[in-house]
Amino acid sequence: MILAKFNEHLEQNYPRVQNFHPFFNDALKWMLEAGGKHFRAQLLLGIVNAKNPTLLDKALNAALALEFIHTYSLIHDDLPAMDNAFLRRGKETLHKKYDETTAILVGDALNTEAFLLLSKLDLKDEIKVKLVQTLAFNTGLNGMIIGQAIDCYFEDKNLTLDEVEFLHIHKTARLIAASLKMGAIICELEAKECEEIYEVGILIGLIFQIKDDIIDATLDANEAGKPTHNDTHKNSFIKLLGLEGAKKAKNDKITLCEEKIKKMDPKIANELCKLIDKYLKG
Repeated sequence: MILAKFNEHLEQNYPRVQNFHPFFNDALKWMLEAGGKHFRAQLLLGIVNAKNPTLLDKALNAALALEFIHTYSLIHDDLPAMDNAFLRRGKETLHKKYDETTAILVGDALNTEAFLLLSKLDLKDEIKVKLVQTLAFNTGLNGMIIGQAIDCYFEDKNLTLDEVEFLHIHKTARLIAASLKMGAIICELEAKECEEIYEVGILIGLIFQIKDDIIDATLDANEAGKPTHNDTHKNSFIKLLGLEGAKKAKNDKITLCEEKIKKMDPKIANELCKLIDKYLKG
């Protein structure tokens, strides 16, 4: 229900701008309409659905902001200066479909549009400020940016397990954790509960990354919808632990995560367990 509701909202709210550029509006929605799991949007909406479903409609644009931010990060990650990827979500990457300039600008547009969406939410001003702060902290210098910088700089240089976890906590896990925390903020949960939810989100984010590394090592590009066997230069969990070691690390973290979730509000626990079962196990 939540995913269908979000998909409908996304399809009705692709970003566009009045202009005479021949294809920029098409480029703005190229990666968004390619689909994806909308995992981060579902995390935010899952918390809202569990704690205060009457706020679900008001939370849709916050979930949309997450999707914009995530898509911007993928577009930039695929650029020639980064991974130089040709496929994403089963479609040509934006710089391949159009050009590199367009891909950079679309990424920039989606990034900034996300914060505009948050500023216009039909919620209390103090809630909107907290949402902006949470998203900015976890996707900016203290999150995705430093994670990506480390990922790129240390290609073909071996990191320790702690360093690899630091890299992927920042590059991947913090946005996933922020998604959960933003749902909790919208529902006006106590600060302590928000932080507990955030910490579980970091763990979920690491599991998500290990699963992604396993997909890269075991599927072909058509199955994965993006280039695979592409992490030989990267500091992945597979490179460090091997395939079986990475599978064990993922399962160990899932067990730990489920133990922590059992101590949470049963309604929140139910929503999180459904998403873990659907996207992270197997």
